[in-house]
Amino acid sequence: MKKTVKKEQITISIPALDKIDLSILKLLQENARATVKEIAAKVHLSTTPVHERIKRLEQSGVIKQYATLVDHTKVKRGLMVICYVSLKEHSKNAGMKFIKSINELNEVVECYNISGEFDFMLKVVEENMDSYYDFHVNRLSQIENMGNVQSVFVMGVIKQTHQLVW
Repeated sequence: MKKTVKKEQITISIPALDKIDLSILKLLQENARATVKEIAAKVHLSTTPVHERIKRLEQSGVIKQYATLVDHTKVKRGLMVICYVSLKEHSKNAGMKFIKSINELNEVVECYNISGEFDFMLKVVEENMDSYYDFHVNRLSQIENMGNVQSVFVMGVIKQTHQLVW
């Protein structure tokens, strides 16, 4: 059964996922470079239906993209900072300008619109404290409509995953 969601006059069709689809997704999350043949063997189907299922999952947007996860400490981005940001003005236009500015900052690897005391939570990676200071003072704080920024420095990563589990 398909679920249909309307969003701003756009109809998005979300396919119903069965156990095989979920198994394929689990395998791809574990190893996005797995071949269709390898996946087919593990879900006990031939390659053609597995290939068709993967294409359907991609076309429907269930699979958004394939990515390579990089250890940021090994590419001179060893400092991770969580920045809580509040805006001065909360209009739709002001929010969109802020989001556009954030998307142009390569140091920001994740951005979430959040509820509570702050409006956004950013995950920033930098080489060291000096480079973060430069980023904070000369780039982040210069964004139009920037209100308060609270920086929290990550001392260690306990759990970090991209995998959804069913």
